[in-house]
Amino acid sequence: MRVLALLASYNERRFIGPCLEYLHAQGVESYLIDNGSTDETVEIAKRFFDRGLLAIEEFPREGVYDWRGLLRRKQELAEELTTQREADWLLHLDPDEIRLAPAGEGTLAEALAGVDRAGYNAVNFLECTFVPTREAPDHDHPDFQRTMQAYYAFCPSFPHKLAAWKAADAPQPDLVASGGHRVAFRDIRMHPESFPMKHYLFLSVPHAIEKYVERRYEPSEIRDGWHGWRANLQAEDIHLPSESELRIAAPGEKLDVSQPRQRHFVDDLRARA
Repeated sequence: MRVLALLASYNERRFIGPCLEYLHAQGVESYLIDNGSTDETVEIAKRFFDRGLLAIEEFPREGVYDWRGLLRRKQELAEELTTQREADWLLHLDPDEIRLAPAGEGTLAEALAGVDRAGYNAVNFLECTFVPTREAPDHDHPDFQRTMQAYYAFCPSFPHKLAAWKAADAPQPDLVASGGHRVAFRDIRMHPESFPMKHYLFLSVPHAIEKYVERRYEPSEIRDGWHGWRANLQAEDIHLPSESELRIAAPGEKLDVSQPRQRHFVDDLRARA
């Protein structure tokens, strides 16, 4: 079974290599839409043309982060790939996300094949958000997946990350209506077991400033309530949690997705400050 991940990037030099490497190891091919990166994102991605990366497409940047436009392009691409029968399952994700298979179910591609055989056509992911802490504030290096072990479960509503689907059952998938959180199509049969995922929100305070504070967002998206705290974040608002407030998992250890938070820690700490 062929699984294809649709990624969009903008200045993701920290994450794009580990993300593409992981997808390849999990039997998942990838297609990258780059939104005018000015760092090494595209150059790093090009190294994966022989390791599962099918193409790099340029999406013009008009001075702002046009998330709605990127989602529309992902929808169009999904329709094209489905019509051409280029993929059995599609996966919508960002470079700072690592989608995992449930324990004991093999690779991500193998786990999705099992979902398909069971008669389901969509999978939700339960997010575990990894963040720097006051005790360990800087993980801005290539080994961040090993050193950044503090996390919390996050789920503001369920399903929150309905982001894998069977292509043939969704000839016109809708990602825009939910702001990219939940794919929508007729006759969704969501698998009863959500898969786990890791989300590396940022690797250090300077990285958070670069990723969120210095980014210009599309005004219409802000008016529609998209991006939440990210759109109004200021450098002085960024406060790190203590490890005592979080859960700890070394690479390969099982993640605890129970009792998820409904707000990100950075948003809560910003509000309290």
